[in-house]
Amino acid sequence: MASSPSPKAVRRRPAVTAGANPAPYAVGAERGLSEELIRRISGQKGEPKWMLQHRLQSFRVFQRMPLPAWGPDLSALPLDDIIYYAHPGVEETEDWGEVPEEIRRVYDRLGIPEAERKVLAGVGAQYESEVIYHRLKEQWKAQGVIFLDLDDALRLHPALVQRFFMKCVPPTDHKFAALHGAVWSGGTFLYVPAGVTVTEPLQAYFRMNARNMGQFEHTLIVVEEGAQVHYIEGCSAPKYGSHALHAGCVEIFLKPGARMRYSSVENWSRDTFNLNTKRAIVERGAVMEWVGGNLGSGVTMLYPCSMLVGEGARCDHYGVAFAGKGQWQDTGAKIYHMAPHTSSNVVSKSVSRDGGRAVYRGTLRVTPDARSATAHVSCDALLLDATSRTETIPDMQVRTEDITIAHEATVGKLSAEDIFYLTSRGLTEEEAKAMIVNGFIEPIVRLLPLEYAVEMNRLIELQMEGAVG
Repeated sequence: MASSPSPKAVRRRPAVTAGANPAPYAVGAERGLSEELIRRISGQKGEPKWMLQHRLQSFRVFQRMPLPAWGPDLSALPLDDIIYYAHPGVEETEDWGEVPEEIRRVYDRLGIPEAERKVLAGVGAQYESEVIYHRLKEQWKAQGVIFLDLDDALRLHPALVQRFFMKCVPPTDHKFAALHGAVWSGGTFLYVPAGVTVTEPLQAYFRMNARNMGQFEHTLIVVEEGAQVHYIEGCSAPKYGSHALHAGCVEIFLKPGARMRYSSVENWSRDTFNLNTKRAIVERGAVMEWVGGNLGSGVTMLYPCSMLVGEGARCDHYGVAFAGKGQWQDTGAKIYHMAPHTSSNVVSKSVSRDGGRAVYRGTLRVTPDARSATAHVSCDALLLDATSRTETIPDMQVRTEDITIAHEATVGKLSAEDIFYLTSRGLTEEEAKAMIVNGFIEPIVRLLPLEYAVEMNRLIELQMEGAVG
C-alpha cells in the first residue's frame, strides 16, 4: 500500500452540520425504553416468538444491571431521552436510484456507491434503525455467500440466525449488551461457506442522523472451515449539542482454518456515547484480524475480544484512537488463550490533544490448557500538549508457565526539531504536526484499504484543525 498522503494532498470537506441532515421521521418519536416499545419493534418486524422472548429477557437484565463502575463517567448519558427506534420511512432496496435523494446525498458525500462499483464485493447501508440499501455481487451469491441485513436474514434463514445470535456476546455480559439484546435493529448477516475465499471486501456503513438517536445494529458473521473474507464497517453522525447513543454488537464465528479481517472506522460526533461490543470465537488454526480507528465520539468504551478456543488459533489486534477536547477514548483488546499453541499480537496507538484522554485497557487471560502460547502487546501514545492525558491499564492473568508474554508501552511528545524542520520546508506548523501524527499512526492505517487509509488521514487532519465533531 502507498504511504500516507501529506496533509496538502488531502482534499478538505466541510464538516457536516445538523441542519444539513433533515430527520422528519424522528419528530414525535417515542423516547425512553419500555416493554411496550420492545413488543412494538418486534411486531413491526414480524419476528418469530423466540426473538421477542429474547428481547424481553434482555430488557429485564438491562433493568437490573448497574452502569459500569469503572472507566469513563456515564452518568450524563440520558437513557430516558434517547430514541431507541426510528424507521426512516424508506424501504430496503438493491437499486441505489430508489433511495430518496436527501439520503443519497449523505452517502454520496461518504463515497459509498462509488466505492462499491470500484472495489467492493457487496455493500449495506443503514440509516437510523433500518437498513435502506443492500447488495451482493452475483459471483459471490453463486458460491453460496449470504450477505443480508440481519432483519432479512432472520426472516429468510431463521434457524441459522437462531443458532448463532448472541451466543458469542450474551445479554448478561454487561448492561449495554442487555440493552442491545432488547432493542437491536438492522445490521449485517454474513455467511461464507467452507472453502470460499471472497477476494473483494464487503462493507456496511451505519449513519445515525437524528437528534438524541440511538443506534443498535447487530453484525453477525460466520466463516466456515477454510473460508476467507474481509469485512469493513464505517460509522458517523452529525453534531447536535445533545447526546446520542451507539451500542452496537459484533459477533464473529471462525471455524477451523478460516481467516477474517474486520476493519472499522468509527467517527461518531462528540455528542455520542459509543459503547460498542465486538467479539470473535476463533477455532483450531483460524486467524482473526481486527483493524480499527476510533475518532469523534465524546466517550468511547470499546475492547474487541478474541477467544482462541482451538489449537493453533491466532489473533491480531491493531487499533488507533484519537482523543481531542472533551473526549475520552477508552479502548483496547481482550484476548483469551484457551488452547495449546495459540498466539496473539496487539498493537495500539493513541493520540491526545487539547486535554483529551486516551486509555488503553487490555485483558489477557491464559488458561491451564494454553500450553506453548505466545502473546505480545505494544502500546504507543503521543501527547500533543501538557493538558492531555494517556494511560495504559493491562490486566493479565496467566494460569500456565509454558507461555511467552511480552508487554511494552511508550509515551512520546511532538519533537520541536521535527516541527522546525518541516516548517522550514514550507509547511505551516499545523500541517507539520498533522504530518507527524499521520506518520505515527501509519503502521496501522496502512492495513486499511487505500480509500479508508486516505479517509483516516483526512479525519486526523480535521481533528488537528479542531474541525471534527
